[in-house]
Amino acid sequence: MPMAETAPTPEVAAEAPAATVAPSGAARVRRSSTTDLALVAAFAALVAACAVVGGVPVGGAGVPITLQTLAVILAGVVLGPVRGFLAVALYLALGAAGLPVLADHTSGLGVFTGMTAGYLWTFPLAAGLAGLLVRYAAGPRRTSALVVFLCAVPAMVLNHLAGVAGMKLNAHLGWSTAFAYDAPFWLGDTVKILVAALVAAEVHRAFPQLLRRR
Repeated sequence: MPMAETAPTPEVAAEAPAATVAPSGAARVRRSSTTDLALVAAFAALVAACAVVGGVPVGGAGVPITLQTLAVILAGVVLGPVRGFLAVALYLALGAAGLPVLADHTSGLGVFTGMTAGYLWTFPLAAGLAGLLVRYAAGPRRTSALVVFLCAVPAMVLNHLAGVAGMKLNAHLGWSTAFAYDAPFWLGDTVKILVAALVAAEVHRAFPQLLRRR
């Protein structure tokens, strides 16, 4: 006599879909991590590209004007503090390793003790600070270019003050001379962070969840 099939109990039926939840969650984490790595690498490449655009020496120190500051600030205000910091740090690591990605196609550890060392050392910090302010201080107002610009100003000030300190220490200049060498860059960098703010505001308007994790 055939035995009647028994229907699955409610407990078994409830447990069946749960087995598929973990792989789906793990897949989302892997995709998110892959996206983070891709963004960091892409912005590191952007900084490298902007470092060799222009390259016109100005001021008594002969420090070249490039679009480097634009890319550094853009990395922070678009990617957020962690990914922005890592993108710029990766760029500097590539330059220190010998790739000619620094301004004037320079590379190597010697650049980090030279005239522009103060600017270079604080590039990742500037990106991280700008990203931190955009994420937490700007909040939902990061779709406003003016708000993003105001968040980027402290990062620019930090970078310039460190650049002046670097010139004083490494080139043995007086404070007044170092500030005089740095002064011609303020106007240009202000325009650069304004452009970065305009771009970032549009990016955050189109992708409002971009800073949710980082």
